[in-house]
Amino acid sequence: MSDTIRICHLYPDILNLYGDYGNVLCIQKRLLWRNINCIIENVTVKDKLYPENYDMFFIGGGQDFEQEILLEDLLVNKKELIKKAVDDNKTFLAICGGYQLLGKYYKTWDGQNLEFVGALDIHTIGQKKRMIGDYKFTCQDDDGYFEVIAFENHSGKTYLSKSVNSLGQITKGNGNNGEDNTEGARYKNVFCSYGHGPLLPKNPRLADLIISTFMKQRIKDFKLSKLDDSIENLARNNMIERVRFHSQR
Repeated sequence: MSDTIRICHLYPDILNLYGDYGNVLCIQKRLLWRNINCIIENVTVKDKLYPENYDMFFIGGGQDFEQEILLEDLLVNKKELIKKAVDDNKTFLAICGGYQLLGKYYKTWDGQNLEFVGALDIHTIGQKKRMIGDYKFTCQDDDGYFEVIAFENHSGKTYLSKSVNSLGQITKGNGNNGEDNTEGARYKNVFCSYGHGPLLPKNPRLADLIISTFMKQRIKDFKLSKLDDSIENLARNNMIERVRFHSQR
């Protein structure tokens, strides 16, 4: 196996809402700063997918009509490969529309049922009213709980089955559905979130959790070296204060 980490960015030309590409750039940079080589390869409509070649997969967010553009290719050419990659403990980060696509189906607000990948036992129900704004949630890693800040903008309400854990618990905002205080999903080595912004650059601890996840698939006792995250945490804390200020008004 090559020493180079390989990230597969699925449908980057279609699913790149709110600069979600920044998430894979963040992962790549945090690896390079640790002297770990990393390349990002784009796989889109009509491209062959070879999951065994990659350490991590990223799927960004897109509008409903953009998801429909890729749906045939996804279901015909890539669905079973993605499901197998999830079952084989490959690491995924899926944001918003990409998160929904990994689920079983999306029911639109006007009653249409769209079949999705079904790698996770989740489903999404579309609404007319959108859930928009900065939001916060708590996550957990080996060192305990930490706070994540991001921006959400979605009309779909996502519901998790008992076999799927949430990525975190909402402390401000809507998250999955605005009803049960859950945000995102964790299943095997899959991380899902509604967080745009992009999510990872201002949440370095979450980025490192994802990095550790795929690195441990290569090296069981892998330990990440520490980075100076003072600038990232300054941006993160500034956003947290902004959300706190607006919630008190």
